[in-house]
Amino acid sequence: MAKQYIEKGLLVPDHVITRLMLLELENRRGEHWLLDGFPRTLVQAEALDRLCDLDLVITLNIPFETLKDRLSRRWIHPPSGRVYNLDFNPPHVHGMDDVTGEPLVQQEDDKPEAVAARLRQYKDVAKPVIELYKSRGVLHQFSGTETNKIWPYVYTLFSNKITPVQSKEAY
Repeated sequence: MAKQYIEKGLLVPDHVITRLMLLELENRRGEHWLLDGFPRTLVQAEALDRLCDLDLVITLNIPFETLKDRLSRRWIHPPSGRVYNLDFNPPHVHGMDDVTGEPLVQQEDDKPEAVAARLRQYKDVAKPVIELYKSRGVLHQFSGTETNKIWPYVYTLFSNKITPVQSKEAY
């Protein structure tokens, strides 16, 4: 059901994504996990509150144009799921998958108009969620345009806030 919305360049409705995420998280009780892009709305945050307390929330403040440009330059190889970006991970041959030589496609939700609409909608619904986590003292914000400049700060925060998890092989 979520795929139908994504293919049209729309955000997945709260009731669909919340049900999907909460079922998955229920199956992972007692495990450590990291969420990326959920919750996006107050309805989703409130549903997540009924399941757990969050230790840490981060938000990346990246200029609208940077996000739009980056997302609009993403192309995929549908059979494998390989993702290319024309700026920082381009295919060896333009428009062709590096492994199979098959054509790459740009998904509807990665086209510039769809990206711009999604980003505007996201900004409107995310602001109350950001304020909620800020008021709880678990929100950390990072700003910038380059991953390699933002990541060291995010990594340091994670390293200081989260106890490293030993892999089962280490026991």
